[in-house]
Amino acid sequence: MIRKAHFNAAHRLHNTDWSDEKNKEVFGLCNSPNYHGHNYNMEVYVSGEINPVTGYLFDLKELKDIIKEEVEDRYDHKNLNIDVDDFKEMQPSTENIAYMIHKLVSNRIDPRYTIRVKLWETERNGVEYPARE
Repeated sequence: MIRKAHFNAAHRLHNTDWSDEKNKEVFGLCNSPNYHGHNYNMEVYVSGEINPVTGYLFDLKELKDIIKEEVEDRYDHKNLNIDVDDFKEMQPSTENIAYMIHKLVSNRIDPRYTIRVKLWETERNGVEYPARE
């Protein structure tokens, strides 16, 4: 099963241990000192055994509520570097954002289910966590 959602957030990719020149070289436009934003689109995949009584794999309303509470309420219209504790010590790259979404959602769902997250930063750029082998 799949649940799609979205949020809008700003971030800056920057390593304080590097010079301004190295940050610009590695992160390019994503290193803007004034931050920049994305309209993130995500897909949360849940797999496991179908409940023979309900016919559901997982209750979509429950998944919707988990995503709203754990992801949308936490990240939507926020500066990820400044407003979100998840990224105080972690670079808010798309890869790390997908990792955090996976962790937040997984913590709310029974471990008998497998969770996978696809996060799109743009129409052409996205990541999947965990990545399929």
